[in-house]
Amino acid sequence: MSEWVEKNLDEVYDFKSGLSKSRDQFGFGNGFVSFKDVFYNFFLPDTLNELANTTEKEQESCSVKRGDVFLTRTSETFDELGMSSVALKNYEKATFNGFTKRLRPIECDVNIWPEYIGYYFRSSYFRKLVTSMSTMTTRASLNNEILSKLKVKYPPLPEQKAIAHVLGKLDDKIELNRQMNQTLEEMAHALFKSWFVDFDPVLDNAIAAGNEIPEALQAMAEKRTLVPDEQKLLSKNPELASQFPSSFEYKETLGKWIPEGWEVKTIDDASTLVGGGTPSTKVEEYFTENGIPWLSPKDLSGYNWKYISRGATDITELGLQKSSAKLMPKGSVLFSSRAPIGYIAIAENEICTNQGFKSLVPNKGVPTEYLFQFLKSNTEKIDSVASGSTFKEVSGSALKGLEILVPEERIMKLYSKKVEATNQKSLINQKQTETLTQLRDTLLPQLISGKVRVPEEVVERFGIEMAGQ
Repeated sequence: MSEWVEKNLDEVYDFKSGLSKSRDQFGFGNGFVSFKDVFYNFFLPDTLNELANTTEKEQESCSVKRGDVFLTRTSETFDELGMSSVALKNYEKATFNGFTKRLRPIECDVNIWPEYIGYYFRSSYFRKLVTSMSTMTTRASLNNEILSKLKVKYPPLPEQKAIAHVLGKLDDKIELNRQMNQTLEEMAHALFKSWFVDFDPVLDNAIAAGNEIPEALQAMAEKRTLVPDEQKLLSKNPELASQFPSSFEYKETLGKWIPEGWEVKTIDDASTLVGGGTPSTKVEEYFTENGIPWLSPKDLSGYNWKYISRGATDITELGLQKSSAKLMPKGSVLFSSRAPIGYIAIAENEICTNQGFKSLVPNKGVPTEYLFQFLKSNTEKIDSVASGSTFKEVSGSALKGLEILVPEERIMKLYSKKVEATNQKSLINQKQTETLTQLRDTLLPQLISGKVRVPEEVVERFGIEMAGQ
């Protein structure tokens, strides 16, 4: 530990605020580091999705280079303040958001490894420093005076690289699992769209039987005739194909053609709609760390998984009784109905929510997955029926009255069977990732503080590599 260095941030970094531009200057131009890019990522994404129209002078003044640290400088709560993200490469012509601060190493040869410092700034050690020194008026904020008093702590470069290597391996596996689950979810959604939106199996059957295709569906039918590869879903599985009808009927309420024998119902027919509530925050006895799982929309902000077991805060049995929150069963589809509209997740266990949700408990014969995919496919439509002056909200009556196509029960069972293995694999990946994330978050402060040391042989290997460069 005697080799570790601790300095004030202003001894190591220059501070710079980002750009504030009008809305009409976004959506085109050059890469732009957004508040969300910084808030949700230890390291900046390889590609910046947000664009801003910037001048050469702005690009030079607010450039983004390897080793730059970005901190959120203002937020509504202390917990969201000073969240960091580090650039691991130079971003040509990119600039950054005015609600963030850029910390750029003062010397080009400063002995700080960017991959290490990305973990340092996300450690509980640094996060506690930020919250203890930050100021709060109407919003929490970080200014240059506060930043200059914060500390940065680092060992020699070989050990920095070794620490970053250990934590990076965990992050690599976490990211791999995330990508795998994204692929699995894309597969599940593609099957839902194929069967219940594009009606591919029914079109295949109608074409094979020589039945008349409604004019409104002819374009899709012609496409399937001209591109045989798109028919591979059921064309080689006659037994499965036989479960689907081979003709369509017109439904006035929907104003479109649907497969024969399928029904048009409402969300109220297909599920039980459940609202939520919040126990009084003035009563400590209503909240606990390990009680009844309770969610707010904030718990799903930036949440990348399909299933959820609990939020940041639990409530007690008394808190449940003293509020309008209702305990819902495993498999309920949780849907945020305001601030914002459209966060969706599946309850992994019994759970309740605050009033920002209108959740769906599936009725018999309607699978959880079907409701989940339906809501996911119709978020924009649901948003269009929302109202409100302060913020938009979907009312219970509007959501209950939303029309939903309900296929025959045997097809619902087929769909559930098809996606079961995919969902099981997705959940296994998710649980493994939660374990890995907990391990990383436990190990990170121990490594950053020097309480746990990387084995000497690993440090020596990085030292030899660096000496040979």
